[in-house]
Amino acid sequence: MLGGLFNALIYLLQVLQTVILVWFILSLLISFNVVNLHNQFVAALWRGLNAILDPLLNPIRKVMPNTGGIDFSPMVLIIGIMVIVKFMEPMVYRYG
Repeated sequence: MLGGLFNALIYLLQVLQTVILVWFILSLLISFNVVNLHNQFVAALWRGLNAILDPLLNPIRKVMPNTGGIDFSPMVLIIGIMVIVKFMEPMVYRYG
């Protein structure tokens, strides 16, 4: 049972990684005017992704040094998630 819980947490962390990548790609598309926020779907998606990710990214942004216009906090969050998943994988096999 505990292995299933760890497996579910790993799955949720991998979904979070995918959400971060979608947010990053959408931010690039908005920056290069491929899509714009006047489109209601794009604006709603952007607001939703920011509502999910800002509470996770803001503490990282406060700690990281100012790098100008480049935001490395999503990359730091993805690396942190990958480290957590690597530590949790043996527990799935041990308790599963």
